[in-house]
Amino acid sequence: MGLPMSDPTAWATAMNNLGMAPMGMTGQPLLPDFDPALGMMTGIPPINPMMPGLGIVPPPIPPDMPAVKEIIHCKSCTLFPPNPHLPPPATRERPPGCKTVFVGGLPENGTEQIIMEVFEQCGEVIAIRKSKKNFCHIRFAEEFMVDKALYLSGYRIRLGSSTDKKDTGRLHVDFAQARDDLYEWECKQRMLAREERHRRRLAEERFRPPSPPPVVHYSDHECSVVAEKLKDDTKFSEAIQTLLTWIERGEVNRRTANNFYSMIQSANSHIRRLINEKAAHEKEMEEAKEKFKLALSGILVQFEQIVAVYHSASKQKAWDHFTKAQRKNISVWCKQAEEIRNIHNDELMGIRREEEMEMSDEEIEDPSEMKETEESALVSQVEALKEENDSLRWQLDAYRNEVELLKQEQGKASRDEDTTKEQQMKLLQQALQGMQKHLLKVQEEYKKREAELEKVKEDKLKIETLLENLKEQQSMADEEDKEGDAADCQGNESSMSRVCACSQEKECPVEKTLSNSPVKSEREVLLVGIISTFLHVHPFGASIEYICSYLQRLDSKICTAEVEVLMTRLQNTFRQELSGVGASLEKRWKFCGFDGLKMT
Repeated sequence: MGLPMSDPTAWATAMNNLGMAPMGMTGQPLLPDFDPALGMMTGIPPINPMMPGLGIVPPPIPPDMPAVKEIIHCKSCTLFPPNPHLPPPATRERPPGCKTVFVGGLPENGTEQIIMEVFEQCGEVIAIRKSKKNFCHIRFAEEFMVDKALYLSGYRIRLGSSTDKKDTGRLHVDFAQARDDLYEWECKQRMLAREERHRRRLAEERFRPPSPPPVVHYSDHECSVVAEKLKDDTKFSEAIQTLLTWIERGEVNRRTANNFYSMIQSANSHIRRLINEKAAHEKEMEEAKEKFKLALSGILVQFEQIVAVYHSASKQKAWDHFTKAQRKNISVWCKQAEEIRNIHNDELMGIRREEEMEMSDEEIEDPSEMKETEESALVSQVEALKEENDSLRWQLDAYRNEVELLKQEQGKASRDEDTTKEQQMKLLQQALQGMQKHLLKVQEEYKKREAELEKVKEDKLKIETLLENLKEQQSMADEEDKEGDAADCQGNESSMSRVCACSQEKECPVEKTLSNSPVKSEREVLLVGIISTFLHVHPFGASIEYICSYLQRLDSKICTAEVEVLMTRLQNTFRQELSGVGASLEKRWKFCGFDGLKMT
């Protein structure tokens, strides 16, 4: 469909016939303007997206823009997003290198500053061409900025907080054709094409074989130079190439024929030198072959000796004395030595076969020489067969030894697994028995400690009852003294003397016991009772440190010296004995109260 782009009136009538002409505020169709600077029609609104056959697709969403459109606040205006349920706004086909967009639906009071404020968020704006009507064209610096501008298509713009129709509008952004964009795009494509051609040329030059050096033209002077080079062995190849080029160029004529003949003759003289060099190299090669063959045969002999050592070590007499790891290493070494020996043997056989082939190719005239060669060939074949037989026999022995080793290892592995399982079971049973015994011992010790604690508690109760009895006796004695004093005041002196005598008789044993006893306080009585019960539990005695450590659990203020002085005072209750000899000599205290009671 061709539209008249240069005539605005014809364009408007054509668009009106198609039903796509834009209508103004008065209901009249809007006429676009042709801008010769941009090379395009300005004021062209977007084509109706519902028109079939135009190939219109919605613009893609830029990757750095949100998928859900939101309200955009600017300094002088506000952009409200379109209804998300409506279809996306359609656009024309994107022109190549498009950097210019058409913006329609602007408010009537919109200025270039407001348009710049809205669209400079999409990127650098190069130019804005605003029409007197409600549309404009904006050119950006890069192509991707056009996609960001298309993102604003469908937004409703409002200037400030005004609701007047002149201050509101619905933006429609679309691609626009511009002559500058097309020119820049074509220049860029031409530059890319030049770079691609240059890259291809460099690749072709890289893979192109180097050209030979240029050959000088024929002259008498150059001919004498080449003739001298042909006589020199080091420069012969360069000179012969120059001679060949001259002959192919057609430099040979009657005048220069003698010069070329002399150069060809000097080139022919090199044939004898090349033949001599070849003979010398062949002789060196034969000598090297002989040396290699001798060295290879010596190496094979040594390999045979090494393999024989491995086989003798693999026999039952010596094999049983090696460990499992040592046997494995010996078998691996034997395999490696046999493989290397077989490789060297094959090389030697190949050399001998080549020699036999060379001898068969040569023409031998004497029958005696024929017989000798046949005999030598037979001998070599016999030797080779012997060597092959020996190597096969050794390989068979090695395979047998390997099979036996595998069988033995499998049997031993099964036995070792059984023995290890049995040992593990035994160890577990022993560990369980040890744990049970340890638990029983711990339970017995716990019971003994409980019995000791009960005995200590009983002894404490006995001591407390003794102390209470002593206190009651003292209180009784005090009361009797008071009664005696009252009787003295009421009676005569005789009765008074009798009461005093009776009171003295009553008080004497208590005073005697208190004055004569080494225990001076109730605390010492408690200590004596606790120590006696502790030593009663330890019939073989205990050191003073052990006794004090037990007492300090009950009272941390107890001193070792105080306890030792108390026990030394009570000789009939506690006794100190020496046990051990030399460095193990130790002083122990024992409870001897039962024997001391009998003695007292």
